[in-house]
Amino acid sequence: MTDELDRVRDHYRATGLTDRLRTALAIFGPEEDRLKPEQLATLDQFHTRGLAATAELANLAVITADMSVLDVGSGVGGPARFLEATYGCRVTGVDLSEPFVEAARYLTARTGQDGKVSFETGNALALPLPDGMYDAALLQHVAMNIADRSLLYREVRRVLKPGGKFATFDVVLNSGDPVYPVPWAKTPGESFLLTAEATCEAIEAAGFGTLVRRDDTAIAKAWFAELRAYGPPPSLNLGVVMGQGFAELATNLGRNLMEGRLGILTAVFEAVPVN
Repeated sequence: MTDELDRVRDHYRATGLTDRLRTALAIFGPEEDRLKPEQLATLDQFHTRGLAATAELANLAVITADMSVLDVGSGVGGPARFLEATYGCRVTGVDLSEPFVEAARYLTARTGQDGKVSFETGNALALPLPDGMYDAALLQHVAMNIADRSLLYREVRRVLKPGGKFATFDVVLNSGDPVYPVPWAKTPGESFLLTAEATCEAIEAAGFGTLVRRDDTAIAKAWFAELRAYGPPPSLNLGVVMGQGFAELATNLGRNLMEGRLGILTAVFEAVPVN
C-alpha cells in the first residue's frame, strides 16, 4: 500500500502550486480582494463536467444547511467551497496531496469561507476522522487511484452517520484497454478502474443501499465535444493546477469516453444502520 500511496502523491505533487495560483489569480485584482467561489470554477473542479457535475451530485444527495459534509479527495477545494456557498453547510475536505491541501486552504481564505470549510491531509483508506461524524460524503473522480476499493468504501461508511448519504461521480471501465496517460494516471499500473456494476457492488458490500444509479457517459461525451468546439481553454484552467501536460491527459480521457473504453457513473447511496 505504501508504494501505491507514494505513486499517487507523486502524480499530484504540484510543486509550487499555491504560488502559481497566486500569480494566476492576479487577474482579479490585489491579493487582499475577496474572491467569489464561482470565479475559481474553471480551475478548482478537478473532474469531468466541472461545476455542473458537482451541483448535480449535491442535488441528488439532498444537501442542506444543517449538514456536516465530507469531500473525500478534495483537491484544491472547489466542490467544498461550492457546497458551503450554495447550501450553508459545514464541509471538511481530505486529500492525500499536501500541496493540494495547502492550495485549498489558500483559496478558501481568499473567498472568506475558512470559517466553515476546512481541509486535512489524509489517506482515504485511513481517514483522520472519528466514526459517525458526517451526514453526507462526496467522492468525485478519486476511486480510479485506489486499488483497495472495499477498504475505501468501508472508510466512507465508517465516518458517516446511519442514514447518511454517499454520493459518487467516477470514471468506470466499459470495454477494452484505456489510452494513457489520463488525468489520474500516466500508466496502466497507476490506474485501478472497475466497471459500474463492480463499483456499485463494492459500495453496497461496505454497508450501503443504492438510492440513485445513473450512467452519465453520454452527457460527459457531449461536454467534451463542446469543449473542443469552443477552442482553447480560458487562462484559468486545470493546467494551472496540474501543469502544462494536462491538456494531453484531458484529451485522452475524452477519447476514451468517445471510443467506449470508459464511462461515467453517478450514484447516491444511503448508509445502512449497523445492527
